[in-house]
Amino acid sequence: APFTYSFSLFTSLSPSQCTQLNPRRWLNLQEYQSKKLMQESGVAVQRFYVADTASEALEAAKRLNAKEIVLKAQILAGGRGKGVFDSGLKGGVHLTKDPAVVGELANKMLGFNLTTKQTPKDGVKVKTVMVAEALDISRETYFAILMDRACNGPVMVGSPQGGMDIEEVAAKSPELIFKEVIDIFEGVRDDQALRMAANLGFKGPLERQAADQIKRLYDLFLKVDATQVEVNPLGETPEGQVVCFDAKINFDDNAEFRQKAVFAMDDMTESDPTETEAAKWDLKYIGMDGNIACFVNGAGLAMATCDIIDLHGGKPANFLDLGGGVKERQVYEAFKLLTADPKVEAILVNIFGGIVNCAIIANGITKACRELELKVPLVVRLEALIGSPFTSLC
Repeated sequence: APFTYSFSLFTSLSPSQCTQLNPRRWLNLQEYQSKKLMQESGVAVQRFYVADTASEALEAAKRLNAKEIVLKAQILAGGRGKGVFDSGLKGGVHLTKDPAVVGELANKMLGFNLTTKQTPKDGVKVKTVMVAEALDISRETYFAILMDRACNGPVMVGSPQGGMDIEEVAAKSPELIFKEVIDIFEGVRDDQALRMAANLGFKGPLERQAADQIKRLYDLFLKVDATQVEVNPLGETPEGQVVCFDAKINFDDNAEFRQKAVFAMDDMTESDPTETEAAKWDLKYIGMDGNIACFVNGAGLAMATCDIIDLHGGKPANFLDLGGGVKERQVYEAFKLLTADPKVEAILVNIFGGIVNCAIIANGITKACRELELKVPLVVRLEALIGSPFTSLC
């Protein structure tokens, strides 16, 4: 059964690598970038500034003129609050009522590596901090809009139990999960938004305010071609404000051609350089710890090839999927990536010619072998379906 091929591969990948099997699918934005998009759509967020230096952070704290200020290191990893800097500072999130302290803290964050449970062991260098107004939260709720294939369109999901793992809420208290199917042509109706706001526990004037935020979040969802907008928590303050305190936005990579401004915000500096280079050539690449490089077309075949290598006592050095419609230059660039890895002691090419022209692959391989002076063993398997226009080339 073809579906059994994936199991051992996924046991050899980290959770972050598993989500990157299509590296263009999961565009990650820094927290301040997501909040900026929300702000531009009229969604209520905390007042904030972004700083690249300690003096800019200090000036931002003064401009906020807030009772309390929160300083957050900006990296693409969770667990920042419990992280540790190599400067000795503990915590990537700090609260203070003294603007002067913001400058001191930023000085120990910027330019230093922050290590959390989700970063590499050496941490990630912090290049930017967000200086924001700290608001008290009197009550937390959960709200999300996501694409649901079962409903053939977007669905609102909410719970009055916010600020915690929504999967845990769904498992223990399913009655506290509320859904509203959205007609993609009609959008969010007033009665739907008000009903969701009431189900989230907002009362009195806050109900209308929350409903307005829900509609604005849906406008954002459409505007940026999102596949998910998740707000946790969507909270209310003691002063009677409904505020989106934290949000995660997933984007549809198929809409990149009309969302160039959004995708241009992708911070590639935290990505693996090899994976970043592979993405430039539309190659799906994930480095692993083995010594046999895999050069395959199609994610399923790539996983099966990695599994077969493992089954026979070898260790795959990477997951590399050429996909369909591959060009000769992509084959050449793929070989450059593989041969640049010092761990690679052999290369296995396993190509199914039903979705690519084997002649293109062959020409790319021979060009790479000549120009890159290949010094490791190369095993090539090209095979097409009987009756395929590429059969005679295999």
